[in-house]
Amino acid sequence: MNTQLLITLALLLASMMLFIRNKPRMDVVALLVIVALPLSGVLTVQEAVAGFSDPSVLLIAALFVIGDGLVRTGIAYKLGDWMAHQAGSSETRLIVLLMLTVAALGSVMSSTGVVAIFIPVVMSVAVRMNIPASRLMMPLSFAGLISGMLTLVATPPNLVVHSELVRQGLDGFHFFSFTPIGLVVLFCGIGYMLFARRWLGSGQVGKDEPERQTMQDLAALYQLTERERRLRVEPDSPLVGRPLNELELRSEYGINVIAVERQRRFRNLLQVATGNTVPQPGDILLVDLASPAIALMGAYQEIGVTPVSLESSYYSEHSHQLGLAEVTLPPESRLPGKTIQDVAFRSRHRLNVVGLRRNGKALPGLLVDEKLKPADTLLVAGSWKDIDRLHTLTKDFVLLSLPTEIKEVVPAARKAPYALFSLAVMIVLMVSGAVSNLMAALIGCLLMGAFKCITMDSAYRSIHWPSLILIVGMLPFALALQKTGGIDLAVGGLLNVFGDAGPRLLLATLFLATAITGLFISNTATAVLMAPVAVATAQAMGLSPYPFVMTVALAASAAFMTPVSSPVNTLVLDPGGYRFSDFLKIGVPFTLLVMLITVLLVPLLFPM
Repeated sequence: MNTQLLITLALLLASMMLFIRNKPRMDVVALLVIVALPLSGVLTVQEAVAGFSDPSVLLIAALFVIGDGLVRTGIAYKLGDWMAHQAGSSETRLIVLLMLTVAALGSVMSSTGVVAIFIPVVMSVAVRMNIPASRLMMPLSFAGLISGMLTLVATPPNLVVHSELVRQGLDGFHFFSFTPIGLVVLFCGIGYMLFARRWLGSGQVGKDEPERQTMQDLAALYQLTERERRLRVEPDSPLVGRPLNELELRSEYGINVIAVERQRRFRNLLQVATGNTVPQPGDILLVDLASPAIALMGAYQEIGVTPVSLESSYYSEHSHQLGLAEVTLPPESRLPGKTIQDVAFRSRHRLNVVGLRRNGKALPGLLVDEKLKPADTLLVAGSWKDIDRLHTLTKDFVLLSLPTEIKEVVPAARKAPYALFSLAVMIVLMVSGAVSNLMAALIGCLLMGAFKCITMDSAYRSIHWPSLILIVGMLPFALALQKTGGIDLAVGGLLNVFGDAGPRLLLATLFLATAITGLFISNTATAVLMAPVAVATAQAMGLSPYPFVMTVALAASAAFMTPVSSPVNTLVLDPGGYRFSDFLKIGVPFTLLVMLITVLLVPLLFPM
């Protein structure tokens, strides 16, 4: 064993120890590696920083941007809402839909991001169905991990092993190369979780404990829940064709129009009401009533509207577009003494005042003629964009609090069809091979930008730079191990022990080695280290490298065994109320099941 190999192994061991301690951060450790390898003479500076120009790194960055477009346009959230609606009251149906939906989304965007989006959805469904959140959070995290086995672009380890094949002068994997095996793992995972959930039922019933109040909390605090109605505008209604500021519905009938649901060809469009909003036949008005008795007084017949069923609060149903916020009057405000109508919130700020609290108590009714007093707190409703503008208006009122739904704002909801089109173009280009995967992803990003699904600022913010730096910092290790003979040493050890046992046992050993290494360092770093070993092992045995690198990729995604083996598991640890042993109890058997599926299927799809 030469001196340079000893230095490389020492640096690798030191890096792994730092990864396990998580001090300093993993991306900082990666930068230390980039500095240490040239200083030790193992690599040149050019070799150490070559990862910054690696196509896989740029492709991963582009996929973060594509995922941001799906979030900003509300596609991810709408899938979550659809899943909750379709599940009804069936826990079994909920788990099946949850895992299918999360896996599908995670196959084209960051699984960590998908799981983060779905945690509040799952928590709220757990509350509504009165079941322990622990029975849902583990299926959520497993689906997020399995999504990495569905497509080439689903997770960085897939792209890492693809890049290693290309670097060796071989053809890389195709977009759907992983899909047959991933689908088998997914359906087995769904069946496994339907059985294993009985071991997860001892936790507390799901409860939502956000840092802020939810919109439902605010609606209850201001006594809005009994005043919400949905009214359909009839063709002969006198409201048709006239702007709301001419109709005086609030002063004449005690009806405050908050928003309008308008049917379009392919979807319902929500329009937050302003003074210039003009009702059209068939529109559904989301209104706030001064009193539930208004309908009994004949007001509906006079203005030509018909009540429509309201299954849940429209503030919660449309929370991605329609927001609530509290504002308070500071001592220097000029508003005390004026009525809410005098303040003209809707015409000046495009916001509706829907509630008022004074001395800690909510005042009833629409309060149009109520005179404001110092220290009053108002609840306003409108688009999140208009609510956000309140931050700059601090002279007469101060934005007091925003609900937790602010985290789920969908600023480009109307661009959802364009985001789907951009995603489809990217996938078609990748599948057809018309251009390289990187070019396809960059074209998808440019389309997202051209259609205004994303902004430049949101695109840069969406890229998870620590993950990219981690990959860039670990790539030189693979080169260093090859240059110093470390790869040959690892391959020789594998062949000496398992070389006579058959290729399938060798695949199982490679799977276990990758999965166990992934318990201590990130699955991306694991793939960087193990992919060259897989290729070299196959070449030494005179076999095809494809089943070996595919095994490494699948094993890198099989991070089911501990809560710290993947960010996906860490995210659900607290909401699910899990202990370390819960992941061992559920994750170890499933990892062995995935290994069995891999060893059986991979050689069939990728002949030795």
